[in-house]
Amino acid sequence: MKSILLIALIAIAFTARVQERNLAKITTDLKKSTYGSALLHLVELHSMAGGPVQELIDAIEELINDLEDELEELEFNFQVRTNEHNALVVSLEQDIQDAVIDVNNTQDTLDNLLFPRREQLQVRIEQIQENQEANRKNYDEAVLVREQEHEDFELQVAELNDATAAVDDALALLETLTNPSLLQVKRFQNSLKNIEQKIKSRSKMAPMIKALISLASNQNFSDQGIIGQIVDALNEFRNAIVDSINAQTAAEAQAQEDHEEYLEQLDDEYAEFQRQINRVNVDLTATNEKIDQMTEFRDQRDADRKQYTAELELENNTYAEETDTYTNLKNEFTRELGISEQALSVVQSADFSNIQV
Repeated sequence: MKSILLIALIAIAFTARVQERNLAKITTDLKKSTYGSALLHLVELHSMAGGPVQELIDAIEELINDLEDELEELEFNFQVRTNEHNALVVSLEQDIQDAVIDVNNTQDTLDNLLFPRREQLQVRIEQIQENQEANRKNYDEAVLVREQEHEDFELQVAELNDATAAVDDALALLETLTNPSLLQVKRFQNSLKNIEQKIKSRSKMAPMIKALISLASNQNFSDQGIIGQIVDALNEFRNAIVDSINAQTAAEAQAQEDHEEYLEQLDDEYAEFQRQINRVNVDLTATNEKIDQMTEFRDQRDADRKQYTAELELENNTYAEETDTYTNLKNEFTRELGISEQALSVVQSADFSNIQV
């Protein structure tokens, strides 16, 4: 019985010495931090004031509960912020992707559709304008040719009128040749030569007048029968001249009518070219407006992409800073919670009256 009691006393003494050493270690650890020193100081003041131990225990336990609540709230708020961050990152990344798609699709439409379309329309206008220039060139050439042809016509008619007048003079002269003198015969022969001069060698009537000159040059005009033949020949020649004048006048009138119809045709063709240009210009204007609209849209979407990228970078940087803040706060709360639990163990020890801060 005495042996058992002795063993029990030794165990109690050993346990007390162990608790004393643990308390000393905890106290030393608490003194290493400002927060721990403050708690030890609170314990010392409470001991000196002789306050109830349970009151101090309750205060420290309440502090521990507050720290646990703050840590839990910190975790909850950071999780909410993390969810918001992830959602915002997903949204911004989608916005960036959508903007990139819009920029690429718009540029593709510009490069493969609208720019080639505009070039085609511009080339088409240039082609039609070239046709217009050729049309006006043909018009001017036709006017010049017609003017030259009309001048040639007037010269030919004037020549034929002069020849007609010369024939009339020759006929009038023949009427006086009843008993012609040598001078009169010479005058008549000169009259025929004058007709020959009036009729150009290119004229179809040139051979006829040459035959008359040949006939008259071998006559003394004393034979009235010969004179009659010459008169008939001259009248026939005169009629041929008049017929030629009439034919050329009719041909000139027809040529002028054809010319005017041709000019009208050229004017109609030119007007049609202009209508084609106007229609193409309408299409070109619409195409240019579409290009301007799509270029503006592309630039705006590219600006959006840059804005979203900047917002994403800012959000990532902000979240990184908030994560650092959260980590530091969590570490601080955890550290303070551990210190508070150590302080509680000190308060709950058998004797803390000798604690010195």
